[in-house]
Amino acid sequence: MAAVFREEAGRLTAALVRSLGNFDLAEECVQDALVSALEHWPREGIPPNPGAWLMTTARRKGIDRLRRESRYQEKLAQLEEAPVSTRSAFPDDRLDLIFTCCHPALAREAQVALTLRSVAGLTTPEIARAFLVPEATVAQRLVRAKRKIVDARIPFRMPEREELAERLGEVLAVLYLMFNEGYLATGPRGAHDRDLAREAEWLVGLLASLMPGEPEVLGLQALMRFNLARADARFDAQGRMILLRDQDRAKWDRRMIDETFAIVGRFLTMARPGPYQLQALIAGAHAAAKTWEATRWPDILRSYDALLALSDSPIIRLNRAIAVWHTIGAEQAYVELFPLAEQLDRYHLFHATRGELLRALGRPDEARDADRRALELTENPAERALLQARLG
Repeated sequence: MAAVFREEAGRLTAALVRSLGNFDLAEECVQDALVSALEHWPREGIPPNPGAWLMTTARRKGIDRLRRESRYQEKLAQLEEAPVSTRSAFPDDRLDLIFTCCHPALAREAQVALTLRSVAGLTTPEIARAFLVPEATVAQRLVRAKRKIVDARIPFRMPEREELAERLGEVLAVLYLMFNEGYLATGPRGAHDRDLAREAEWLVGLLASLMPGEPEVLGLQALMRFNLARADARFDAQGRMILLRDQDRAKWDRRMIDETFAIVGRFLTMARPGPYQLQALIAGAHAAAKTWEATRWPDILRSYDALLALSDSPIIRLNRAIAVWHTIGAEQAYVELFPLAEQLDRYHLFHATRGELLRALGRPDEARDADRRALELTENPAERALLQARLG
């Protein structure tokens, strides 16, 4: 049932926001429908079309709520008369909802948080981990964003073609965070649940078909596909994480990798480089290497340098330090971590990377301290098991 709920929650929310024009009410109706399913399905079995069952139930919950509020009589009439099908002009209602959430009237942080909550169904703690900010901050962003949509009367609709470009950056950021949350799932879903990642890849592929001339859309699509191509090699049979250098590359999906390089060729011919395209080149360099030793680290380092010139951030600098390690040496890479210590003190991968470099430099006691700090900061079961194995 959990898989059905995750699959349908975003679609239900999008359809009800379209009908009701109210995020909070739509989410409440969806939650009510899920509660009803928990009550009925264990006794009666999962229906043949669970999505339709949930939609019908959620609509009934919405009608019941609206009947109690006279100011919604017009909306009530619309909801009662509307057909159950909620197809939009685009193939998936969730794209409509994503672009609505990314309206220019909302702050960027609010756009991304609201879309992850309403479309992807992420919880507030999951969004907070994606942003590396406190949960209270995310909760405030969600409240303000929903209030802004109501106060500004932001319509639930796809923007006109000429409006798409200005919202594209926010939409791509949402899809990338959605992918990352699913690719290494945190919280109760556990590390093996990559449904969210594949859903994000499907949505960005849909966006690429709608906007074929946008190289950054193609870049993000390629980045996601290169990572998904090696997804089956990232965990062993017991669910333990396997680092890139130790993965069985025979398990990588070479057909997907070859197809994705065709996408790379498309955006390269456009000669408009951007952050997602450069990250795709980095992922492609790893995907092309038949062995860990064959990895083209100088190419990866050059891509990171170009990425920093476009979009400097401590996370990019942390990842670049790994390329420096394998191109120049561990000592230089360790030096490059110093300026990042304060900004990334609560980021577990900073301390895990620091631990690896300290081991390479022959400083095992300090490495163990760094691993302990990383263990304190992550809740992901697979990451915790890997760090505990190092400490053990």
